[in-house]
Amino acid sequence: MAAGHGFGKVILFGEHFVVHGKPSIASGISRKTVAELKPAKKPGFRIIDKRPAAEGYIKKYEESQRKSVELMNKAVWHLDFEKHPVEVTLGGDLYCASGVGASAASCVAMARAVSEHFGLELTAEKINLCGLEGDKAYAGTPSGIDNTCSTYGGLIYFRKNMQGGPNAIERIQLGKPLDIIMVSTGITTRTEEAVAGVRERLKQNPEDYGRIFDEAEQIVNKAKDALAKGNAEQIGRLMDENHRLLQRIGVSHEKLDYLVGLCRKNHALGAKMTGGGMGGYMVAVFSCPNCVEKAAKACEAEGYKVIRARIG
Repeated sequence: MAAGHGFGKVILFGEHFVVHGKPSIASGISRKTVAELKPAKKPGFRIIDKRPAAEGYIKKYEESQRKSVELMNKAVWHLDFEKHPVEVTLGGDLYCASGVGASAASCVAMARAVSEHFGLELTAEKINLCGLEGDKAYAGTPSGIDNTCSTYGGLIYFRKNMQGGPNAIERIQLGKPLDIIMVSTGITTRTEEAVAGVRERLKQNPEDYGRIFDEAEQIVNKAKDALAKGNAEQIGRLMDENHRLLQRIGVSHEKLDYLVGLCRKNHALGAKMTGGGMGGYMVAVFSCPNCVEKAAKACEAEGYKVIRARIG
């Protein structure tokens, strides 16, 4: 049986703005989706989805998942699954909800499993391309940051090349590890819809949104320096600022704002929504493991799913 994995991700700074050519900072996390592939008797590419997920998530994305396989096959694999049918079971410990890179993680995991099973010997670069192509079924025009984190892991500074050339990707060495939690609102959203909404509002208010986008770029550049120096307090302050900008462009949600406030009340240095928004996940950063646990338990006491993680 062939197998592959794809890491979940957290965007620390710059989501949504990254789609429009502004920089972003993101990291792979230790939670991942695993794909196990074996030959099948019936023609086609069958997916059995056993991932832990928010209510309605798996059903909502069934068609996108099927389309993602078609896109990856057309772009990279070039395989005939009618003649060589397979069955893929998706699992792992990544709790799937909007904002944690679950779609890209599933694409990368399946690409690795397909490569192993069929002896394609795909390079990491090709696996990353599969993740990007597959994620188009979910996000329309993804920036490329999710699949990059899913493929390579680690902390990266990322800027999309708006002219179609290679994206700018730079590894960031943390001054010291960061303790974080990611909390799911339980609301499943479509990143494509959130991105389209921002694009439409940008057209209607180009001057106001232009200023907001420039502020977002300044925050990312300050955060890059703060991460390198290990200045957790400044990282937290910048996350708070980033969240306010995301509220201004209309991609937050009352549950996201509530959870951000709850984590701040429980000793978070900073907190913000992460990913596409309008639901999905938020992320909070802390100065110590004990603070992480207090905030995590406060969120869990109210019924929210929590991922505890360390970056670096």
